[in-house]
Amino acid sequence: MGQGAELSAAGPIMTRQSGHVSERVFWFVLAALLVSFHLGLIFSGLVSNLVSRPLHMALALPWILVFAAKPGVSRLSGLVLAITGVSACGWIALQHNALSDQYGFLEGNGQIAVAALLLLVVLEAARRAIGWPLPLVATLALLYGLLGQYIPGEFGHSGTPLASFLGTLTIAEGGLWGSITGVSVSVVAIFVIFGAVLNAGEAGQGFMNIATAAAGRLTGGAAKVSVISSALFGSISGSASANVASTGAITLPAMTRLGYPKRLAAAVEAVASSGGQIMPPLMGAGAFVMVELTGVSYPAIMAAAVLPALLYFFAVWMGINAYAKRHDLRSIPKDETPAIRDVLVTVGFFLVPFSVLIWGMFIVEYTPQYAACMAIVAGAVMLVFSSDFAFDLKRTGARIENAVITAARQVSMIAAIILCASIIIGVLSITGLGIKITSLILSGSGGLLWPSLLLTALACLILGMEVPTTAAYVICISVAGPALTQLGLQPLQAHLFVFWFALLSTITPPVCGAVFIAAGMVSENWLKVAVTAMALGVGLYIIPLAMIANPSIIALGKDPLPALIALCQISVGLGLISHGLIASRNAGMKALLVLLGSGVVFGPALIL
Repeated sequence: MGQGAELSAAGPIMTRQSGHVSERVFWFVLAALLVSFHLGLIFSGLVSNLVSRPLHMALALPWILVFAAKPGVSRLSGLVLAITGVSACGWIALQHNALSDQYGFLEGNGQIAVAALLLLVVLEAARRAIGWPLPLVATLALLYGLLGQYIPGEFGHSGTPLASFLGTLTIAEGGLWGSITGVSVSVVAIFVIFGAVLNAGEAGQGFMNIATAAAGRLTGGAAKVSVISSALFGSISGSASANVASTGAITLPAMTRLGYPKRLAAAVEAVASSGGQIMPPLMGAGAFVMVELTGVSYPAIMAAAVLPALLYFFAVWMGINAYAKRHDLRSIPKDETPAIRDVLVTVGFFLVPFSVLIWGMFIVEYTPQYAACMAIVAGAVMLVFSSDFAFDLKRTGARIENAVITAARQVSMIAAIILCASIIIGVLSITGLGIKITSLILSGSGGLLWPSLLLTALACLILGMEVPTTAAYVICISVAGPALTQLGLQPLQAHLFVFWFALLSTITPPVCGAVFIAAGMVSENWLKVAVTAMALGVGLYIIPLAMIANPSIIALGKDPLPALIALCQISVGLGLISHGLIASRNAGMKALLVLLGSGVVFGPALIL
């Protein structure tokens, strides 16, 4: 995977290398500035939110609007928008003291124009980064905020003066510069930089080597290597698509060469890669947003999330075993497995930085972002070394360039998503729409927990099919979270439930990003891959409900023994369900195993 990850991440860089050297140097310097700014914030003490958050956006805009744009009109318009957005952000940062005294109320048409342009730039940046759906939802939210007073009935609102409405969104901490953006600035960016540094070196190859050594010789070994490597790589990438492109570049050819059906090979990679967004420590940036929204510490969220994540990968593993009963899923030939020496050498490339991260967070109890900064330094040092023990200055320079540019692009992508989602959250707060939707969920479910959970799950599924996971989670939890907690769920239970169901879109038709990428890599019909992926990834549909029925599964940090007992119980149930869905050909036996497995997962909770 190391070579695949390195080549995949380096792709955008190579396109710039073919251009003028000055252009390449410009982007490298800009990327280094972005990385230095976010690392510097960790050591600089208190910086006003109306300084750090606008500058975060200003540094991100060129990567979305210019770097990623196609030559011609798209890049020219992107350049104009980037200059406009950067200027507006710079104005807010320079005038932050005066603007703070305005308490979210714009003064004069000039400030109103700046605010309107700023929102427009954010919407266009998000559209270019991830497509129409999220900006469209944000636009509808803005229209509701501006015109909702003309809507009759309980879903209208009393209206807000334009200067106050736009001011709250753009010069106060109730919109673009809210707490979610703060998480993007101070925590998410640091861990994204950490992942980019690891992936620029040989950590990826270490992941692949240890996965191949551990599972390559087992039945269905090539598929199981995909599961382990995707779990390891996903723990730092947090992106299903990046995971498929990186690990899939190695595992998909291996599976197809060994005769695995293409639909199965692609489904294994898509499902395994989707697990990266639920696997600590990164969780696709969701863990850090969860810290902000729940007030629960980051280590506590990692402890709560780890057992459900392991259950997910266990279910995929059992699904592969079930498919092995139907297909000849051969192991990887012995001569293609890495030597012990190669495993021991390459494992250090991720073990050293991860050890520094864990030591910093749990032993000396630094903040997660400070510990991550130390791990980044350790990872950067590892870029100098290689498994061949040869020092190559040119190779080290290429890795550093790869690391900072990949980090800049990924930080900017997440920033575009979170800034756009912050508009929606701001409108929900200003207009009170969130409270009204919460009331609707409570009344529609008759005040009962499980109907409310199903309504929330449906909303997450629908929204998640069009909106990135983290944004879908933030929006859904804003409107459904209060309803679920009123019905008796602990805040962390509610948040994990919503986050998992917001992830369904990665493998569930009609919009299943990980499936599309994996299917394209093996030239297979995406719908066939999606059907197989849904069977393999059945844990994604069951485990969130199991967390409600068995709350001890997320209490590993407080009560380890009940958590481990719940882990065993749910594992048995998931194994039965997976075997019934995949291995059994008899419809009656299939139904019996699924019912029996469901009884094991949910039965004790129903009895109690």
